[in-house]
Amino acid sequence: MYKRQVLNGEFESDYETYLSDQFPGRDGWIAAKTTAERAIGKDEIKDVYFAKDGYLIESHKGSFTTDNAVQNIERLSAFIEAQQERFGEGHVSVMIIPNAVEVLKEKLPRFAPDSGEAQYLAQIEERLPSGTYFDALSVLDDHKEEYLYYRTDHHWTTLAAFYVYEAWAKEKGFQPAPITDYTREVLTDDFLGTIESKVGGRMEGDTIERFLPKEQVSYTLDYNQGQKTGTDLYDLSMLETKDKYSVFFGGNQPIVTAKIDNGSDKKLLVIKDSYAHCFIPFTFEDYGEVTFLDLRYFNESLNGYLDQNEYTDLLFLYNASGFAEDVSLGRLAN
Repeated sequence: MYKRQVLNGEFESDYETYLSDQFPGRDGWIAAKTTAERAIGKDEIKDVYFAKDGYLIESHKGSFTTDNAVQNIERLSAFIEAQQERFGEGHVSVMIIPNAVEVLKEKLPRFAPDSGEAQYLAQIEERLPSGTYFDALSVLDDHKEEYLYYRTDHHWTTLAAFYVYEAWAKEKGFQPAPITDYTREVLTDDFLGTIESKVGGRMEGDTIERFLPKEQVSYTLDYNQGQKTGTDLYDLSMLETKDKYSVFFGGNQPIVTAKIDNGSDKKLLVIKDSYAHCFIPFTFEDYGEVTFLDLRYFNESLNGYLDQNEYTDLLFLYNASGFAEDVSLGRLAN
């Protein structure tokens, strides 16, 4: 059990919480250390760049050239080839979402080395069956002057997810609602994310939004195959905690199934990391059932699960560094 906790990141998360609880001055010490290092001219601390416009951007040094990063491409390639046979051509998609270090590279300090992320994404596309890779990088590049990434956290924003969903849905033959058909609601404007916790020294918070369709449809949620049910994608109680990004679905879950009352008979399975959390609500416009599964916490056989359930479409959605570093992707073959 403890080995698995280390591999899937639970141990690190729990240990970080322990340190914060046991050493109440810890955040202050981190901030003071960062302030001192910044005062002598350092613009990179703990592999985090202090970039333009107040952005803290992770460098991801070496993430895309490790043995694990290379093996994950091969693991994904074999899995997607098999799933294309299962689902049929045009029903399998892969999105590897670029990180801020690539899309916002013009904000990085002078002489910051290339992260190698764009080359890694190109390698992934090259190894996948034709027509399965969706180029999210080009979509985000077209909007890079907008608020696409949190300044203090490693995730993309709901606005960025909307742009990618809109382009992907059009490619799939849907007619996605324009952004004007959504009410954009600010859930919090004082979100301080994981990067800020790492280096400290920043007080201005980020804004988390949700996009609510002006013509909303009802849905029900089944968490972890019957352990819990619900009718709301957003756990607003998380806004009272430090982990405010967990307002989406209450954070990472092994598996959640949403049944949407929109008349569609299409069923989507999303194999994902937490980048998918602000993307998935947009899929409720076009699919009557959406299941999202996190291999880091899902303890069943993935292929056994696929054999027992019928979906019309499959989407694999990860962020680039998360994909490169994930040690659980060997389970794609199980």
